[in-house]
Amino acid sequence: MLTRLKVTGFKNLVDVDVHFGPFTCIAGQNGVGKSNLFDAIRFLSALADKTFLDAAKSVRDEGGRSGDPRALFHKVGDRHADRMRFVAEMIVPQEGIDDLGLKAEATSTFLRYTLELGLRHDHSQSSIGELELVKEELTYIKPAEVAGRLLFPHSDTWRDAVVPKSTRKSKFISTDGEGAARQVSLHIDGGGGAGHKTKRPAQQLPKTVLSATNASESPTALLARREMQSWRLLQLEPSALRRPDEFTAPARLSPDGSHLPATLHRLSKSSPTVYEEVAGRLKELILELRAVGVDLDEKRELLSLVATDRAGTTLPARALSDGTLRFLALSVLEKDPEAVGLICFEEPENGIHPARVPAMVRLLVDIAIDSQRPVSADNPLRQVIVNTHSPLVVQEVAEDDLLYADPTELGLGDRIVRNVSFKCMPATWRTGCESPPESIAQGNMVALLQPPRSGRVGTSERRARPKVRETRMVRTLFDDLAEPAVP
Repeated sequence: MLTRLKVTGFKNLVDVDVHFGPFTCIAGQNGVGKSNLFDAIRFLSALADKTFLDAAKSVRDEGGRSGDPRALFHKVGDRHADRMRFVAEMIVPQEGIDDLGLKAEATSTFLRYTLELGLRHDHSQSSIGELELVKEELTYIKPAEVAGRLLFPHSDTWRDAVVPKSTRKSKFISTDGEGAARQVSLHIDGGGGAGHKTKRPAQQLPKTVLSATNASESPTALLARREMQSWRLLQLEPSALRRPDEFTAPARLSPDGSHLPATLHRLSKSSPTVYEEVAGRLKELILELRAVGVDLDEKRELLSLVATDRAGTTLPARALSDGTLRFLALSVLEKDPEAVGLICFEEPENGIHPARVPAMVRLLVDIAIDSQRPVSADNPLRQVIVNTHSPLVVQEVAEDDLLYADPTELGLGDRIVRNVSFKCMPATWRTGCESPPESIAQGNMVALLQPPRSGRVGTSERRARPKVRETRMVRTLFDDLAEPAVP
């Protein structure tokens, strides 16, 4: 569970500091940086598994492409910054399995991971920059600090269960030295080598030290790696949601929505009522649907999603709308105790009738863990972050769960650079943070998200001054976003 993320030097994120609860909705106009925050989370997740270059390739640049790591660094004019830095505070699982099947148990579950990457040019090869590890650190959060850092509403029993007291006295990963002498150390906390550390030259590392941890050397670092690997962006594709599964297909929902039939079929084996429960959710969206199930084709060894309307007509997945399929996939995800970790979801209102937006918001909130109840099979440690530019969604979200992405400008020397800040609602738990963000009233946020009104203009007038109208509209919109009305 990601509880706090600090980012600087990544795309247009400069000195960004965001606290997260079980469910967070980030609202803002298109193009201000909401998706860049998701990209930062995805990048960290990829770095927990891949090389620096492969992780950079997995994240799109501003033009929607990937490939050159320089595109991920903050840009001022025609120059890229040469450093990016991330600090992530997270609650990790208490136990897990490494790549070789060995069991790991964490000695501390509330951790802070710091990663700083530099941009290095290898002139002997090409002009494409290479990523270099500048600093990597994994440390525990002291027991005395836990209550002050978990500010979102939660019960004491929930906190004590997910963050049991730790006796750890040293870091798990640390960095020492400068330049060519810089070394990253993995401090052993497993087996008979506890207290020792292995050192690696930072400049020669093709990936993070965290990404190569195992249960025997550092079980806690491994579980931090597993937590970060579970951070994913859901991009539910209608074609993937409609696709049938072979009997041997993985029975877990993929980020694009693949394996929905196999996942639902697996859940039905352990919970005979899951079809009725999912159908009950769907009725909140489409009153005509009465049942959901999986058709087993023994001859072709295929699993296919089917639904039934109130007239008793069987509908294959291809007959269901895109919005219905996305809602169905999320309903299945809610019922899956194996679906844990952080889920990022963009624009949940897409494909949903405005009257059904409240049902979508309720579903997304229910997918996230209830921090007032103990962790269990029906309340797994699962977190949801969504972004939206819809005022309808904002109106349905509790003020405690809202953030507003506000475009700002920073002066760096003689240049003005674009940035984004994340504002919270007044008198909510985020205002009690050590560095509280600026606040904005929910009503003002809704007003800023409303599309600008424009009167009808004759054809001759549009042709006579299109550039002037466009310039004024953009400038007015920017001014409105940068200086919201004071509540």
